[in-house]
Amino acid sequence: MYYLIYKPYLMLSQFSREGDKPTLADLDFDFPKDVYPVGRLDADSEGLLLLTSDKQLNHRLLNPKFRHHRTYYVQVEGALTEQACSQLAKGVTISVDGKPYHTLPATAQIIPEPALPERNPPIRYRASIPTSWLSISLHEGKNRQVRKMTASVGFPTLRLARWAIESLTADGMKSGEVRELSRVEVMKGLNL
Repeated sequence: MYYLIYKPYLMLSQFSREGDKPTLADLDFDFPKDVYPVGRLDADSEGLLLLTSDKQLNHRLLNPKFRHHRTYYVQVEGALTEQACSQLAKGVTISVDGKPYHTLPATAQIIPEPALPERNPPIRYRASIPTSWLSISLHEGKNRQVRKMTASVGFPTLRLARWAIESLTADGMKSGEVRELSRVEVMKGLNL
C-alpha cells in the first residue's frame, strides 16, 4: 500500500503520540496498521510524505547509497542572491552531530512564491524585512539540513515545504490531504 500525504505544519511525521503535538493518526484517513512513513519531516516543516507497507521500498529510499532527489520550496529571510544559490549548489559546511559536514552538490535557484497550501499559523509578516523563495533539490537528508544550509549562506529559513520526491509532487494537494497510489504509480514517480 502506498500513500502520499501533505503533512501539515507542526504535525509529527509519526503515528505514535509525543506530547500534545498532532500526529499522522490525526489525519482524516483510516491507514492500515502496517503503513509507516518513509523518512521524516520535522514538525516545523510541511509537505510531501510517502507512507507505505513496502519494506523494500522503504529500505531503498532511506539507504544513502540509493540516491533519490527531494525538492524543497523554502521561504528565507532577506533578498536571496545568485551568489548564495551558487554556494548552496556547490555544497556548504554545516554541523551534523556536532561535527563539520560539507553537503553534497545540490540544485538551488530563486523562484517566485509557489502555490502552497495556506499555513496555520502563517509566517509573521515584517514590512521592513523582505523574504525570498528558493527551490533546492538534494539527494541526501541530514537532520535539519536545508535549514542549516540556508542559514550558512546568511538567509535563515522561515518556511520549508517538501514539494517533490523524484517526480512525485504535492501539486494540487491541500494540507492534510491523503492520496492513495498504486505500486505502478509510485515506482514510475520514483524512477524505479
